[in-house]
Amino acid sequence: MTASNTAPPSTTTTSLSAAWPTVKAENRPWTRWWWMGNAVDEANLTRNLKLYAEAGLGGVEITPIYGAVGYEQSYIDYLSPTWMRMLGATVQQAHTLGMGVDMNLGTGWPYGGPQITPESAAGKLVVQTYEVKAGQRLAEKLVAQDPKQQKLGAPLKAVVAYGPKGERLDLLAKVDASGLLDWRPTAGTWQVYAAFGGHTGQMVKRAAPGGAGLTMDHLSEQALNTYLRRFDTAFGGKPAGIRSFFNDSYEVYDADFSPRLFEEFQQRRGYDLRLYLRELVSKENNDQVARIRDDYRETVAEMVQQNFTKPWTNWIHGQKAVSRNQAHGAPGNVLDLYASVDIPECETFGLTKFPIPDMRYYTVDTKNVPPDPVMMKFASSGANVMGRALTSSETFTWLGEHFKVPLAHCKPQAELAFLTGVNHIFYHGTTYSPEQANWPGWLFYASTNFAPSNSWWPHLKGLNEYITRCQSVLQAGQADNDVLMYWPVYDVRHNAPPKLDMMISIHTIEEWLYPTAFYKNAVQLAKTGYAVDFVSDAMIRQAQATGTSLRVAAQGPSYKALIIPATGYMPVETLANAVKLAQQGATVILQELPKDVPGFHDLEGRRQQLKALTAGLSFAAAGTGVQVTKVGSGQIVLAADVQQALAYSKINRETLTDTGLQFVRRNDKGTRYYYLVNHTANTVDSWVPLNTSAKAVTILDPQDGRAGLASTTAEGGQTKVRLQIKPGESLILKAAEQAEVAGQPWQYLAPTGTPVAVAGDWKLHFTSGGPELPKDQTLTKLTSWTDLADDNAKRFAGTAEYTVTFTMPAKTGADYLLKLGDVRESAHVWINGQDAGYIWSHPYEKKVGAYLKKGKNTLKLEIANLMANRIIDLDKRKVEWRKYHEINFVDLYYKPFDASSWPLQPSGLLGPVTLQPLAVSTEARTQNSGQ
Repeated sequence: MTASNTAPPSTTTTSLSAAWPTVKAENRPWTRWWWMGNAVDEANLTRNLKLYAEAGLGGVEITPIYGAVGYEQSYIDYLSPTWMRMLGATVQQAHTLGMGVDMNLGTGWPYGGPQITPESAAGKLVVQTYEVKAGQRLAEKLVAQDPKQQKLGAPLKAVVAYGPKGERLDLLAKVDASGLLDWRPTAGTWQVYAAFGGHTGQMVKRAAPGGAGLTMDHLSEQALNTYLRRFDTAFGGKPAGIRSFFNDSYEVYDADFSPRLFEEFQQRRGYDLRLYLRELVSKENNDQVARIRDDYRETVAEMVQQNFTKPWTNWIHGQKAVSRNQAHGAPGNVLDLYASVDIPECETFGLTKFPIPDMRYYTVDTKNVPPDPVMMKFASSGANVMGRALTSSETFTWLGEHFKVPLAHCKPQAELAFLTGVNHIFYHGTTYSPEQANWPGWLFYASTNFAPSNSWWPHLKGLNEYITRCQSVLQAGQADNDVLMYWPVYDVRHNAPPKLDMMISIHTIEEWLYPTAFYKNAVQLAKTGYAVDFVSDAMIRQAQATGTSLRVAAQGPSYKALIIPATGYMPVETLANAVKLAQQGATVILQELPKDVPGFHDLEGRRQQLKALTAGLSFAAAGTGVQVTKVGSGQIVLAADVQQALAYSKINRETLTDTGLQFVRRNDKGTRYYYLVNHTANTVDSWVPLNTSAKAVTILDPQDGRAGLASTTAEGGQTKVRLQIKPGESLILKAAEQAEVAGQPWQYLAPTGTPVAVAGDWKLHFTSGGPELPKDQTLTKLTSWTDLADDNAKRFAGTAEYTVTFTMPAKTGADYLLKLGDVRESAHVWINGQDAGYIWSHPYEKKVGAYLKKGKNTLKLEIANLMANRIIDLDKRKVEWRKYHEINFVDLYYKPFDASSWPLQPSGLLGPVTLQPLAVSTEARTQNSGQ
């Protein structure tokens, strides 16, 4: 089953040009939708959904959480008949509006709840040690000493005695029902290790009513079945109309055991882990200890995938839905976990600062690591190599401090996600809020507030339309990437700290990702113009080569080479599979030969196999630090510099990145799409080469929907395209194998003449917001609302209209660029009564020549500020608006939120406002023209 087979009823819109794909619900941004206390009703569900649809959202993901204080009488128990009725009403109303509905298969996170008994709960290995001397018998009983473990139940799972001469004895059979050990050593002093199947005791975090309880054991399929039976009962065997069921990032802490772990370990790794309890829990990090711990971590990884992720997806398919999963955080191979579901999902957590001129940042975040593109590509790689249609992203989590995030910050962060292969954005997020709730309504503690109460909500359509246009292209066809690169997960496991459970978390990438050769190669390859997807050992085992190309899945795209970066520990089977691909005709690039095999079982035997395999590869020098061996009909290239190996193999990079542009490509039945972004401080106005031979290239502008045929030239199998992209802007190129039958040429423009100052008496009228509407004003000079002689303006959050009449002496430009100067924070533009659209992101300008006329013109601007000043006012007056159970409401640093000491945020239109005449530009300028 694929995501495209289960989409909700789709709405379509008329594209501004036939060059754009038809818009469907999945192209639009979706949002996480928190149901606080499940205190929802049909009237407010309908009201909320209509507001979301009008703003341009394509769907919602229901995630029930804790509730608001004072509304307890409205709480609804999760999965109760009333809750199911509300779910049905939501699905029906959403589909009527052309929206889709996803559902978190739980409340809060991670999975758990009242159906999870201690036997099915997240497990923890508890090991107690004892000393027994010759001729003596252990007097105390072998029972868990921790009262918490005694309460939850911690059965004895293993007892091993370690002797002074290296002896290891399994003594479990000598323990009676009461816990007494019937054994005496004959000589020396022995250490006895007793292992118990304990529990973490972790409860569901941020649980909703009816969802509280222990966290489930994600290593046990029996525990999963116990968890899912509650949903089988609630759904009654009937599909609920849900498009996808969701699983949030794995945040099951200290969960390092499951009742069948020892048995599964022996089956999978070939030896009894119980005999190596001492090494498993040792704080040392010698080679043997690290290898045993590596085997343990590999077993846990397989259990998470095979006992949870795969059967979970199968159950979802039985519900006529698709699975959507955040694999990061799990103690597994996240590539394999992502590849096991229908819609892999990454997340952007924290803020990236971009060098875009005049980009203002209102948050100082020293707590979070900025979103890392390499980390995000694990999810898109899982989708791409398996031929999945969608990669989603939980986007804008803690993008900044509450009430200080403008729409302008969202755009480059969304673009960063697109550049990693994401094509299905979910906002984090939106809280269901009843109409009767006082402003600011119900809010979640960790979100960027995509809520109708947000002062910039009237302008959200600008961001939504941009994302929709981008995703309509980025969901077309398949990913079009050059090469595959192996992720050496065994290096990560072997070198990890002694703690048993090793979570592949976005919050610890400085430890497990940054120091690796894999990461350094991934960053450098992207920077220099290579499009890369990542693969695991299992994916390499599954891959096949045809001719000189290789692919992992039959329905997936093909790639030109497999890169294996420098790795300390690599299974013999993985290298053998890579050699097999070369024999079939593929190019395999080794940064260096693998040094060793991972794990402990049959170590010397596997080392000999690796030695024999590498010895059989006879390399010959090929110049520039490259060595080559021909294998079958393919080749293996050995080079410390991966890019030299790629150049030798005639796998060309996209040199367009030399301009500073970044890209991601899609291939739709031979038509190649390039999504290009300028996150630099410089304008690119130059001829840019594409690694394709196209008959025609259409430029698509996702900012406003314009389209036109580009100026192109052909040169050596490449197509050169003339581009003009300012800092903060993006363009999409549609490179077609066939010439376009029709289409207007793209208009290349450049500034000419003197800008026309839009000046005069500005009529300022506050239209919506609060706490009270400030008085109308006439301004001869544009200034911040906080500088007006009106206290209501200083504390105001909302929208206000600026109207000015000015004279155009003549219309001589081919077009005119309306430049707003300093605007806090977004604008909706009308010229001479005509809606000219939104200006909400850098560089805060828009082409408006079509709306202007000679003589008198009227410009009306609706400006929206941030929520901050009104929140400051509430906190200064000690008005209690934060009234939630559980965590209540915290700031970026998870401290109680208090804005009373914040300085006022500049608001409104500060200008200067100008109209820059533009002339047709026949020659490209230098790329750093700084326009």
